[in-house]
Amino acid sequence: MFFSSLSKNIPHFILGPAYRIYEKNLISEIKEERVPSHVGLIMDGNRRFAASKGLPSYFGHEMGMKKAEELLDWANEIGIKVVTLYAFSTENFKRDSEEVKYIMDMLERKFREAATNKKIIDNRVRVKAIGNISLLPENVKEAINEGEAATEKYDNMTLNICVAYGGRMEIIEAIKRILDSCNGGGVDPEEIDAKLLSENLFTKGLPDPDIIIRTGGEVRLSNFLLFQSAYAELFFLNVYFPLIRKIDFLRVIRDFQRRNRRFGR
Repeated sequence: MFFSSLSKNIPHFILGPAYRIYEKNLISEIKEERVPSHVGLIMDGNRRFAASKGLPSYFGHEMGMKKAEELLDWANEIGIKVVTLYAFSTENFKRDSEEVKYIMDMLERKFREAATNKKIIDNRVRVKAIGNISLLPENVKEAINEGEAATEKYDNMTLNICVAYGGRMEIIEAIKRILDSCNGGGVDPEEIDAKLLSENLFTKGLPDPDIIIRTGGEVRLSNFLLFQSAYAELFFLNVYFPLIRKIDFLRVIRDFQRRNRRFGR
């Protein structure tokens, strides 16, 4: 807080180097402790950011996508292995049709680019889409298949992009799969537990998120990773997603490391 208030009165040519020194110190401090395995991010505030600049919503979405790419670099730098981004919910289909089409086109472009993106290749990032993919346009489905196939053998980091996603829907679909197994004689109803449910979620095989970050100033999960986030540490940032800084992200990680996680005990 002190650093933030003080920075308002410091010239940029001094502030820039000061921030870089602070970032370097934060990274060193973070690497001395246990780094979270999985960070989930609700990228809220893209449209409001654009509106604050008097620009159309698509500008905010483009800036948000660029910021997401930066954030992936930040996470990789400190050794986070899984990042899950809430890009498009099932409820988002109710938005203006032109805005939805723009987001779909942007997602198509980014999934196709995953096959040739230098950072994705160099950092061996596996890209996965999670959600009700059947609801998406055919061109987006094809792009997802292309991006996932190109990166499926990468094992340094996993990037989950939630598209046409809803936490309740995910749990319902998992229960349906389990019931199908029960009816087929594969699973005894008495064997149904949290582990089995986890194995039928979109995130199967991945650790539950240690941290959920939401930007934009709202304090709610908005149907994001409802089952998986049971014991996650929650951080709500009062900044539009395109404006989140590396320092903000690093502070969240450091604050997470200082918390005493009890896992419900």
